Amino acid sequence: MGNAAQKRAIQNYRARLTQRGFTRFEIMALESDRDLIRSLARRLAEEGPEAEQVRAAMKKAVTGEPPKSDGILTALRRSPLVGAGLDLSRPREEGRKVDL
Repeated sequence: MGNAAQKRAIQNYRARLTQRGFTRFEIMALESDRDLIRSLARRLAEEGPEAEQVRAAMKKAVTGEPPKSDGILTALRRSPLVGAGLDLSRPREEGRKVDL
């Protein structure tokens, strides 16, 4: 009975990963690269600027092409503040008078 429960737990875990956008796949590599590939996979699974830097460096290393230059624009478009109608204008002030 423990075997069926374990299989169900694994299926549930993999279903949750799929909902988060992860995909499970198998690769073939040298045994000496096992730790490197696992740490790379962990880093790529994270969200944030470090993961994006690693992703861009790996794409450049594999394809030989430089990464797209629209990274900041794409990031800004994904911002939760897009369409929020924020007024970011500031009043123009002359500043204070200083005797030199």
